[in-house]
Amino acid sequence: MTRVAAIDCGTNSIRLLIAEPGPDGRLAELERRTDIVRLGQGVDATGEFHPDALARTFAATEGYAQLIKDAGVPVDKIDFVATSAARDAGNREAFFAGIEERLGVRPEVISGDREAELSFTGAVSRLPDGPGPVLVMDIGGGSTELILGERDGTILAARSLDVGSVRLTERFLGAGPPDPDDLDRATEHVDRLIDTSGVDLGAARVWVGVAGTATTLAAVNLGLDVYDRSRVHGSIITVDELSGLLADLAAKTVEEIRAIPSMHPGRADVICGGTLVATRVARRVSADRMVVSEADILDGIALSLLG
Repeated sequence: MTRVAAIDCGTNSIRLLIAEPGPDGRLAELERRTDIVRLGQGVDATGEFHPDALARTFAATEGYAQLIKDAGVPVDKIDFVATSAARDAGNREAFFAGIEERLGVRPEVISGDREAELSFTGAVSRLPDGPGPVLVMDIGGGSTELILGERDGTILAARSLDVGSVRLTERFLGAGPPDPDDLDRATEHVDRLIDTSGVDLGAARVWVGVAGTATTLAAVNLGLDVYDRSRVHGSIITVDELSGLLADLAAKTVEEIRAIPSMHPGRADVICGGTLVATRVARRVSADRMVVSEADILDGIALSLLG
């Protein structure tokens, strides 16, 4: 049976999915890992990867390479996808070479449009039957993907916005709690990007949030003592709950946020920025709730590898 390995390396995290075809035609997950490596550390300001960020990313990749080898995944069924930070960094050749040395495959730097397509495909692959169109929101560290499409995979509109949790924090919010004026400036910036995106958010009948910001907020909203994927997947966050989460997080120090039981320590200093993006999307969708999904771009990459 064919096994595949999908790796998604973004501005804040690197993630691995090892999967094979399931009996129902859906993906059968064998291994899923996430590591916060902050590859995009300082890229927005310097235009280059920091040596420490590369070292963290290479260390995580070495661990993934061993898991992939142990699972018996052939090299031609491995796809390493790099997104926002790798599109922006001037010294990305050092990144490419380091990954290829450890994994045997060269990273593929995908466009924002391709990232949106893969995120949408992955997200709808595990949605229950229901109405459309569907809006998929993927808030990353350096960019935010907004994809509106039908449940059959037809994409109606997609846009990659040049804003994410890390980028927004570095530009506007700082270590936190953010100054109210800085929060206002960040809000205006996000609003401007959303309103010129060309994606009709109000047309969505269903709103799905994927990836680290959405899943972390779901765990916090559920009050989980530890992160539990089975409880996060399919959970609901109402628009009012999102506003409450932002108010709460914006009033806390990074140390106080890190002390939240289900909070990944590597997300504590940027989760406020990601939450702000989510609340601004919430003001524009017709749905009064966000469905949180654990299926995302990784699932899209894996499905693409399986043809």
